[in-house]
Amino acid sequence: MPLRTPLYERHVARGARLVDFAGWDMPIQYTSVIEEHTTVRAAAGMFDVSHMGRLSFDGPDSLALIQHVFSNNAATMKEGQVRYGLVCNEAGGIRDDVLVYRWRYGYAMVVNASNRAKIVSWLEQHRGAWNVQVEDRTLGTAMLAVQGPRALELCRGMVPAEIDKLGYYHATPTQYQGKPCVVSRTGYTGEDGLEFIVAADQAVPLWDDLLARGVQPCGLGARDTLRIEAAMPLYGHEITEEIDPFQAGLSWAVKPDKGDFVGRAALLDRQQDPSRRLRVGLELAGKRIAREGALILHGQNPIGIVTSGTFAPTLQKTLAMGYVDPAYSAVGTECALDIRGKQEAARVVPLPFYKRPRTS
Repeated sequence: MPLRTPLYERHVARGARLVDFAGWDMPIQYTSVIEEHTTVRAAAGMFDVSHMGRLSFDGPDSLALIQHVFSNNAATMKEGQVRYGLVCNEAGGIRDDVLVYRWRYGYAMVVNASNRAKIVSWLEQHRGAWNVQVEDRTLGTAMLAVQGPRALELCRGMVPAEIDKLGYYHATPTQYQGKPCVVSRTGYTGEDGLEFIVAADQAVPLWDDLLARGVQPCGLGARDTLRIEAAMPLYGHEITEEIDPFQAGLSWAVKPDKGDFVGRAALLDRQQDPSRRLRVGLELAGKRIAREGALILHGQNPIGIVTSGTFAPTLQKTLAMGYVDPAYSAVGTECALDIRGKQEAARVVPLPFYKRPRTS
């Protein structure tokens, strides 16, 4: 039986269409994907992301374990900072993409729902003799993401912390209704926003509070179209155990100079291999959507494969991401996509497809 977040009954009550996602009953949409997508781009929407894995690290060797499995450098993080990086296998492939949080009292990590058990096991496997305890706190907590240009405005005053002063990719421990709460400022939509992590029994009051403030519920369907427009990789699509961070365009999250970590030697070798396919953005000439697995062609020759595709509501274009042979990765390269046996003209375009307007 799929797991259910503490907000499951709220999703049912609002008529959400629920699907099995990574072993959880999750809302795919409430009204329509396009309406929810537009709400996030124009105002603010909230996503139940309680299915994401939330791990805490305690003990004097917490940093040592994180550094050993994390491609980025956690040692240079300041208190309250959040940092994106990869957990790689020995061959340099990506086991997961994660966020590491640094607190005064230790560290935390947020991992993908589909990889939670795998990463908990990986950490235990590599813990060795280090004095560190890793606790999976997923089922005892809830996580809500509020995304959009009005996110901070609509959340103002909910917690004692001054969220307007919270830097991007930073987090702060605070309280919600007198109980411990963590607020972070990251996101997976291309918009500004906040995440609230609370105890499971605080999830419903938090949801109701946000709803009363005018934040609209959004499902995983809109979350996917939003992240594709922002060219953010999704595990199992743009990143897998076979794909390395350099191929995926994530070299900025790999710090070989920090010292040894799992996969480092293989990554340095793979970086020198000019034959590896590279992630690109594709804009289609027509409106037919290329799904995962569609072949990318040059003439009649396969040169790559699509990993994600959608109609982008913000841009009113049909877009895809995929991996192509390096000779065809330059912006402007003309190609075609095989969509159910028929070719659709496309060209390579810069990533990300969408960037939010900057405010002064």
